[in-house]
Amino acid sequence: MTAPHSSTRRVLVLGGGLAGTLAAAALIPHCDEILITERHTLPATPQPRRGLPQARHAHMLWSGGAEAIERLLPGTTARWLSHGAHRIPLPTGMVSLSPGGWFRRWPESHFLITASRDLLDWGVRTGLDEHPKIRFLQGEPTRLLGNPARITGAIVRRPDGSEETLHADLVVDAMGRGSRAPRWLEDLGVPPIPESVIDAGVTYASRRYKAPADTPTAWPVIHIQADPRRPDPGKIASIVPIEGGDWLVSLSGTRGGEPTNDSDAYEAYAAQARSPLVAEILARAEPLGPVTVTRTTANRRRHYEKLGRHMPDGFVAIGDSATALNPVYGHGMSVAAQSARGLAEVAVKRCNIGGNGFARHAQRVIGRPATAAWMLATGQDIFFPNSRGKKPNLLDRVTSAYVHRLIHTATGDLTATDALTEVMTLQADVAALAHPAVLLAALRGPRLPALTGPELTLAEQRVLNAPGRRAVTQV
Repeated sequence: MTAPHSSTRRVLVLGGGLAGTLAAAALIPHCDEILITERHTLPATPQPRRGLPQARHAHMLWSGGAEAIERLLPGTTARWLSHGAHRIPLPTGMVSLSPGGWFRRWPESHFLITASRDLLDWGVRTGLDEHPKIRFLQGEPTRLLGNPARITGAIVRRPDGSEETLHADLVVDAMGRGSRAPRWLEDLGVPPIPESVIDAGVTYASRRYKAPADTPTAWPVIHIQADPRRPDPGKIASIVPIEGGDWLVSLSGTRGGEPTNDSDAYEAYAAQARSPLVAEILARAEPLGPVTVTRTTANRRRHYEKLGRHMPDGFVAIGDSATALNPVYGHGMSVAAQSARGLAEVAVKRCNIGGNGFARHAQRVIGRPATAAWMLATGQDIFFPNSRGKKPNLLDRVTSAYVHRLIHTATGDLTATDALTEVMTLQADVAALAHPAVLLAALRGPRLPALTGPELTLAEQRVLNAPGRRAVTQV
């Protein structure tokens, strides 16, 4: 393909997953054509696709991410819900054991969307399918085109082995954790991209279950968190309701306490979390398939914004290509959505997406929601035994102590709960945790006595008290 005429503004998005399609949605008003390349075939229905192994694990889209997607592609939420996704009110619809104790289920202030990753991606992709500016191409990028000052396109290998030259005013790297763009940029003379890595060695083991027949429609998210202050490896257990009356269950453990793909040991591992609640519930549900394991979970941030004047024009990185997070915190999709929303705002202000300085400014804005999520994830992971990467310094320890105090306070205080939920859903920056009212609440401590167990409705208790398939045991 030859270079586009100067009057035609073209965007080339490398990667057809959630981050790539959202970036395309953000840039539709600011270009004439958008080419989205994806190595694997994209299904026309909410079905599994190759190249997305994380789709088999539980996903949560926090309200900060869901609202960003709705602004970019109005009608997406309705599309998800009409195909069986759940809108879970927060904190009402979450049963969570935090490091500071059981959280109460206060009246709704925020929400999250739960569904299979296949449905979530399809819901976004469908919003783009019929747009005249969008074209999907099957192919694998092999290198970038340009020079240290400006990226002008990419070479893409098509399924038949042929290579195609695709020129563009702006190239968006949405290839995920495994993106080779940093190396390709170095090959063109761009300085190395600074990286930060904090790896708690988390392994994920997930399995799909059929919920018991008498399960209420408004089933909550069940989340048993680990406590990074404990000397033993952290173990986490979650149940997330998805479409079709199914649950996606994800168990995870940090280095030294990892789960395996052994189906017979799956529920016994769940019983080793800080509460056996998930294991007790699973004993009353039916497994629908094998256990799927993923080990690529390190927090990895590529600091494109630190390139400064060396950041080439015509190139931005978004989603996991820029900041990949430990999935246990569920922030990856929401960060990608808010980053795409930021990209749209920069495009409105700067007008010329291929202009001088656009990429540098856009990368800074893209990185803002990632900064908050990075602090939430690494502020926990850095303290787990055998975590690799940066070691906690005095500031990390002081910050961690304050956050733990706030979490403890939130078990019996609405002010602290609202502040933590605002930040967790990415609807407020972490600076919200330093608001005077929040500081006062943390100083005062919880107003209500600690719960001695999970706060369950009568319908949820009936599910838990029903006869199980087998007794809950620990290995």
